[in-house]
Amino acid sequence: MQLLPLAPGRLRQGSPRHLPSCSPALLLLVLGGCLGVFGVAAGTRRPNVVLLLTDDQDEVLGGMTPLKKTKALIGEMGMTFSSAYVPSALCCPSRASILTGKYPHNHHVVNNTLEGNCSSKSWQKIQEPNTFPAILRSMCGYQTFFAGKYLNEYGAPDAGGLEHVPLGWSYWYALEKNSKYYNYTLSINGKARKHGENYSVDYLTDVLANVSLDFLDYKSNFEPFFMMIATPAPHSPWIAAPQYQKAFQNVFAPRNKNFNIHGTNKHWLIRQAKTPMTNSSIQFLDNAFRKRWQTLLSVDDLVEKLVKRLEFTGELNNTYIFYTSDNGYHTGQFSLPIDKRQLYEFDIKVPLLVRGPGIKPNQTSKMLVANIDLGPTILDIAGYDLNKTQMDGMSFLPILRGASNLTWRSDVLVEYQGEGRNVTDPTCPSLSPGVSQCFPDCVCEDAYNNTYACVRTMSALWNLQYCEFDDQEVFVEVYNLTADPDQITNIAKSIDPELLGKMNYRLMMLQSCSGPTCRTPGVFDPRYRFDPRLMFSNRGSVRTRRFSKHLL
Repeated sequence: MQLLPLAPGRLRQGSPRHLPSCSPALLLLVLGGCLGVFGVAAGTRRPNVVLLLTDDQDEVLGGMTPLKKTKALIGEMGMTFSSAYVPSALCCPSRASILTGKYPHNHHVVNNTLEGNCSSKSWQKIQEPNTFPAILRSMCGYQTFFAGKYLNEYGAPDAGGLEHVPLGWSYWYALEKNSKYYNYTLSINGKARKHGENYSVDYLTDVLANVSLDFLDYKSNFEPFFMMIATPAPHSPWIAAPQYQKAFQNVFAPRNKNFNIHGTNKHWLIRQAKTPMTNSSIQFLDNAFRKRWQTLLSVDDLVEKLVKRLEFTGELNNTYIFYTSDNGYHTGQFSLPIDKRQLYEFDIKVPLLVRGPGIKPNQTSKMLVANIDLGPTILDIAGYDLNKTQMDGMSFLPILRGASNLTWRSDVLVEYQGEGRNVTDPTCPSLSPGVSQCFPDCVCEDAYNNTYACVRTMSALWNLQYCEFDDQEVFVEVYNLTADPDQITNIAKSIDPELLGKMNYRLMMLQSCSGPTCRTPGVFDPRYRFDPRLMFSNRGSVRTRRFSKHLL
């Protein structure tokens, strides 16, 4: 595509000198699958959609607290979901789930490396052509705009370099590899552009805001648009804008019930954490918590600028705006200093706020949703027939519209494949090979057998999590979050054995599901049918599911 120069005098601080342009599509050639409720047949232009994605922003530990403008402009003007989850608490698998609408066992991105299928040639060939933005562009005639962090290994030489622009994007403004704030390289429609450390022109969150505003100024007015803006915040290295570097000086990581306690009756990786934590670890995590909040203040500014520009251009009333994160985060829970990757609420639960046409203001939904639902929901908004996709998720557009007597899921799958190094950490000689993400006090956040799968279920009767590990113990963790929201007490040995068997069977079904079979009734759904004969082998023992060591 050609690069068209911006009009003279229209450059903002941090904005690009050129913005890629897409030619107007011949809509009648591509709208066959996307007419739907909002389509041309209804006499109105289909809605626009904006997806704002942060990096490592938790919901459980107050991650939305700094975002006062975002809560006012999106949450209070629409719906806030109190039960939004990710199927994997790690950046690349989670982002792949957003783009494909699939669980990790179906898109096969298992970690943040090329070997783990993160932006690999296999991913580009098999999954990228079927992402929801590709469908929006090819089948629905949407202008599609991306700005920010894509996948952790995007731009790697073995993945095609920065010249690779994924199918389906009309405008491409993507960060090379992982989150940064300064001294990074962007792919602008396949052309590399380096940025330095001058705040006024290089601070990435502001650059993303400015290029997004430029898109709104110079986009075609003949096509609806989809924007995905993926900020670096609040991912490390936690560099706040200069004006926010003294904010939250009296803020500390929450000292909730599971802070700095030993993870009794939990998987060995949790049990290896040292309790109490060292003073240096506590100071480190408090500082990290504070700096994470500081970086989010620039995200709050981005949201405000975007909403104001949509209002100024007359697009706001016809635009859905989604705000969410790729995973949660922990700071001291069960004496783990900082990271994600664990099965607990603080790592798998994320913010989700949505405003748009037909959504009443100031609503909170308790319905169980996951990020695999974002793609189906956005395609549903565009009027696309979801039966034509292979997505595992469900459209929650009916929830946004306030549908009554809605049949909805009662469980979602969470799955993670642990990573560990084959050599002993020289700074921690007492640790065996196979661990990773280790801190100076030899507390490790991951390991090769930190590999688990969980059923997270919510119903009128139960708020429950059932998890199995792929290790020599075949360790099981079960939590009743109604009685124990901090997941301190593992009730695997005291829960009703019949319920335990049903959850084990449901986990096996979800871990092997694909498309429609991922949306079948859960254990606590009245439509659920359970054949106990399927649970037992010839010896009469409970059949536990097994994990694949090689998902690719």
